Amino acid sequence: MKDLYIAGTGTWLPDPMTVDEAERAGLCERRRVWNTGAVSVCVATKESPPDMAVMAARSALDQAGCPPSDVTLVLHACTYHQGHDMWAPASYVQRFALGNRCPAMEIRQLSNGGMAALQTASAHLRSSAAPASVLITTADRFCPPGYDRWRTDPGTVCGDGGTAVLLSSSGGHALLRSLSTVSDPGLETAGRGEDAFSSAPLGARTPIDLARHGAVLARELGLEALVRRIEEGQRLAFEAATAEAGVALSDIDWFVLPNMGRSRLKAHFYDPFGIDPDRTTRSFGGRTGHLGAGDQIAGLDHLIGSGRLEPGQTCLLAGVGSGFTWSAAVVEMTGRPARPSRGTGWTP
Repeated sequence: MKDLYIAGTGTWLPDPMTVDEAERAGLCERRRVWNTGAVSVCVATKESPPDMAVMAARSALDQAGCPPSDVTLVLHACTYHQGHDMWAPASYVQRFALGNRCPAMEIRQLSNGGMAALQTASAHLRSSAAPASVLITTADRFCPPGYDRWRTDPGTVCGDGGTAVLLSSSGGHALLRSLSTVSDPGLETAGRGEDAFSSAPLGARTPIDLARHGAVLARELGLEALVRRIEEGQRLAFEAATAEAGVALSDIDWFVLPNMGRSRLKAHFYDPFGIDPDRTTRSFGGRTGHLGAGDQIAGLDHLIGSGRLEPGQTCLLAGVGSGFTWSAAVVEMTGRPARPSRGTGWTP
């Protein structure tokens, strides 16, 4: 890994809706979401996903003191509808956050999209002879009619928001020591189940029903075999990332895990890998909800902004996305940001 640095991070979150408020409004039943551990979720009422990404990007760029001319690639990751059909949201982010003319591309790897963008960005910077920076953004808004944030994916409640990180080969306040991604395409059925290919979005049913799709995969493979393959994928990513960084998993000071809900975190991370929940961003995620492709960037920004991640400490970012792909990255805090992140949204 050529020396690559986190030069700036940013998060823009809309105001939260508590579980109590959602239940009173008839949006959810507490008995169906208690196992997620969610206290609240961020809900955008007017902001589009790309606009939230732009606001997060401006915060990250400002923190890094990075001029648009230094950014040689823009990557925008998302999991759900971005507000228009047949449209390039990455170009919108570039236009309003930078205004330069470098390539701007969209990354689609569902909940592992932010980590996939980080890997793409690192490859771009390693191949560049001159110092440069890559702007990565993520944003999603999980709303009807296509997505029911409380019911579409039982066990995980989704929140809205935008995130951004500036990866640079010319310096920053945190060092990217390693990054690994592994995949198991044999599990891609989890995203489609038995549904036939449709000719238009939401052609099978509205809203999307991920539990129905997952049940098909569990029936095909057997639940035990499915759980074993999911654990193996994450283990391989962890082992590769920690080996490359020269650390043991037990040496990691902080973990940023997907905001997938308390029961799933226990089953897929806490128990299999001996991760202490108090060394994670679980309380942050319990107030924001699962931010689609942006959990890892938002969690890192939260740890840095709150001062919990101190110089000399390491943080492991873990990602998993249906497909399936698993990612892990080790980040070492080497200093403090010269400027604070100036997000204008809600701060947990």
